[in-house]
Amino acid sequence: MIEKNYQPADIEARMSVVWEDSRAFRAGRPDRRDAVPFTIVIPPPNVTGSLHMGHALNNTLQDILCRFERMRGRDVLWQPGTDHAGIATQMVVERQLMERQQPSRREMGREKFLERVWQWKAESGDTIINQLKRLGASCDWSRERFTMDEGLSKAVIKVFVELHRDGLIYKDKRLVNWDTKLLTAISDLEVQQTEVKGHLWYLRYPIEGKTFSPEDSSSFIVVATTRPETMLGDTGVAVHPDDERYQKLVGKNVILPLVGRKIKIVADEYSDPDKGSGAVKVTPAHDFNDFEVGNRHGLGRISVIDKEGCLDLVDNEVYLRNLPEGASQFAEEFHKVDRFAARKRIVERLESFGFVERIEPHTHMVPHGDRSNSVIEPYLTDQWYVDAKTLAKPAIAAVRSGETTFVPKNWEKTYFEWMENIQPWCISRQLWWGHQIPAWYGPDGKVFVAETEEEAVSHALGYYVEQEVITAEQGREMALDRNKREGFITRDEDVLDTWFSSALWPFSTLGWPEDAPEVQRYYPTNALVTGFDIIFFWVARMMMMGLHFMKEVPFSTIYIHALVRDEKGAKMSKSKGNVIDPLNLIDEYGADALRFTLAAMAAQGRDIKLATSRVEGYRNFATKLWNASRFAEMNHCAVPEGFEPAKAKETLNRWIAHESAHTTREVTEAIEAYRFNDAAGAIYRFVWNVYCDWYVELAKPVLLGPDSPAKDETRAMVAWARDEILKLLHPFMPFITEELWEVTAKRDGLLALAQWPLKPSEPTPEQLAMLAAAAGPTDPLISPVLIMPIFDHADFTDPKAEAEIGWVIDLVTQIRSVRAEMNIPPATLTALVLAGASTETKERAPRWTDVIKRMARLSDISFADRAPDGAVQLLVRGEVAALPLKGVIDVAAERTRLDKEIGKADADIKRAESKLANEKFVANAAEEVVEEEREKREAALARKAKLLEALERLKQAS
Repeated sequence: MIEKNYQPADIEARMSVVWEDSRAFRAGRPDRRDAVPFTIVIPPPNVTGSLHMGHALNNTLQDILCRFERMRGRDVLWQPGTDHAGIATQMVVERQLMERQQPSRREMGREKFLERVWQWKAESGDTIINQLKRLGASCDWSRERFTMDEGLSKAVIKVFVELHRDGLIYKDKRLVNWDTKLLTAISDLEVQQTEVKGHLWYLRYPIEGKTFSPEDSSSFIVVATTRPETMLGDTGVAVHPDDERYQKLVGKNVILPLVGRKIKIVADEYSDPDKGSGAVKVTPAHDFNDFEVGNRHGLGRISVIDKEGCLDLVDNEVYLRNLPEGASQFAEEFHKVDRFAARKRIVERLESFGFVERIEPHTHMVPHGDRSNSVIEPYLTDQWYVDAKTLAKPAIAAVRSGETTFVPKNWEKTYFEWMENIQPWCISRQLWWGHQIPAWYGPDGKVFVAETEEEAVSHALGYYVEQEVITAEQGREMALDRNKREGFITRDEDVLDTWFSSALWPFSTLGWPEDAPEVQRYYPTNALVTGFDIIFFWVARMMMMGLHFMKEVPFSTIYIHALVRDEKGAKMSKSKGNVIDPLNLIDEYGADALRFTLAAMAAQGRDIKLATSRVEGYRNFATKLWNASRFAEMNHCAVPEGFEPAKAKETLNRWIAHESAHTTREVTEAIEAYRFNDAAGAIYRFVWNVYCDWYVELAKPVLLGPDSPAKDETRAMVAWARDEILKLLHPFMPFITEELWEVTAKRDGLLALAQWPLKPSEPTPEQLAMLAAAAGPTDPLISPVLIMPIFDHADFTDPKAEAEIGWVIDLVTQIRSVRAEMNIPPATLTALVLAGASTETKERAPRWTDVIKRMARLSDISFADRAPDGAVQLLVRGEVAALPLKGVIDVAAERTRLDKEIGKADADIKRAESKLANEKFVANAAEEVVEEEREKREAALARKAKLLEALERLKQAS
């Protein structure tokens, strides 16, 4: 029996246990052995993480797809797991050590520190998995993976070794984004550009052969820079080849101030004649653009800033080698001074010698680490790289050919732009937590890449014996005795970028590189649901790795969802204090209400403006369904064995069958097209408006009346339609629907495994052949009953029933609307005249007179050839229905009221349009503020349109 009150928390806890105990979400269930697989991999959340609104949206949409396809008979694998999140996890544990005043990781040593990280992972690393279960995620939790599991680690090592063997992984000395706080390289994608108010320093560089004088402009060239501290590493000055001011100076040298080193003036299009002085200093070891300029002109690279962001001069061989005689004392003066403190002191020294022409305020973008928030330093260092350009070519072609498609399609442009301009991927990180790079170095620095240390030792000993560095006998002894080779080769201490292992996720989680049957059955996956912010981090890299190692795209569809913002459209952030915690919403309103809210607002390409009131509204929606189900139970509504809704005789019952079929088709087609909001909207309208507001209300006289065949049929149909609702709603609101199914349907089996309402027709031989070819020769015989998406829909229609009940609903709805517009009190009954009614209307009206009078607050319904004078005329399905309102309302007073309301709407429109027409307002106001004004204007325009319609109707009554 259904409890009186809907209590989400009780239901969610109970249903979670039911699903787990029944293994409902296991892939490869015996009953699905012959079913077509449907695979989705979860974007693995960081093991450090907890559920935020982005996770809630992402996993709700994935769950809708998985529950939908599971009910359509597919063998669904929703692969769950977590990411080790190198930097993030290491930061968490290091912070714990500091807060507890325990030894730091370097004091602790690598082995002990990693033991501590694993301990933390075991204690609290599964937090987000438990939170996803609270959301209702129907993953196959028995297959949960972690990116540093033994099997996944084996896949990572194999991929690294093979890519290195093929020349697609290599080591190179290049500039990287260096985080001076975390002491590691980070990728371009982990860098945030932040607007900073700084300065532009105009510095005088003396021209070689001329006597420098600040008053003699011919004795120097002025360069403009935002980073004076890097000038110690300058190896050139660049001017634009078409800049007439400097053409005679190209090829000559200038003397680097303070240092005295000669550096060349080069012509390069990178220099912009319209910015600064038109001349720029070139520091290839400290600027990415300068690095490229230096490469084009053969300029040297002198690094003067160390890993901690301090000047590194005294022990810097390259810097000292390039110093003029007698300049070493300067190196000692600034050695190990922080870069920003050094900037101030260097500028002071330059000013004292007259080398500063002027200083201007300058606002510019400065790169910051997205985790440390420290200013990123371009740093010249040896790192491991992937030849991403080569790997990207097949991945670009796969999207261009349609093997993989983006939804919405506009994201393909973003994907192409990045992939076609992709740079080498720096994959090494100076961390301890992660997959240690499988590379070992010999005594002369030669690198040996291998899957195991034993294999690396074997390669190294063979090489050094061949090079006669050691004898063959020494080689044999070292191979047999680990102690004798101690220190002969050492392993690279760096670990791999977290995204390297994540790139293998669609196949490493299935057991690759082993010849696991799961790889054959579940790869490639069907769909990837993810946010736009990791298209480059993750999506592109999965495409590259999947095509290279599996020779197939990892997924056929990439659905990109938008951001969840606050109700005003602002991006959620802790600093703004507008973060909405999904777990708090689940506690207050239930997981089903949150899920339905996110799905209902997930329009393609449009950010979600989340208001708590919307979640509360959908909690009320769940309550509405709960109460309707209780009403059905209290009236003994149940589906008898063998009941066929298509054979119903009552018009009302045939109408609900018609509407149910229509909604089923709408919901199915919308989910298939990833239009989650349309699917949610269709089922919401059917439940609230069609079933609860109309069908149950119209059925009440029969249900509450004497026993009869009509009552029996109506009881059966009320229950049948309720069950159809539970099926359609289950992917969106799984907890309440599973509970009501268990309590009311009284059938064997879970709703999660019940058949979707839209039954497939029998496939043609051609369709079977097509699917078998796509599945491949190793797949088992496919059951045609379980092949859903490609077949025609079979559904029930009854246009005649829809015409009759639809007329009743439209008539009552329009009368209610007029009464509301005209401020007619509920107690005041009005007459209705059906003017020039058709034969069908004359036949159906008497059958529904009592219902219409009760629901529309009418005193009488009559027929006439034409509408009486002073009546408001309504057009209902092409026929006139008239409400004589003369004497019922004060027409003059009502007109005055409407005119006043129209005036208010006009004022609101004018106010909003004035702001939106102000270019400064649109350019400077926050995005959410501008959007709010647009919404105000649209709301006022809609309000005015309704008021004008009401005013026009009022004229008919005068």
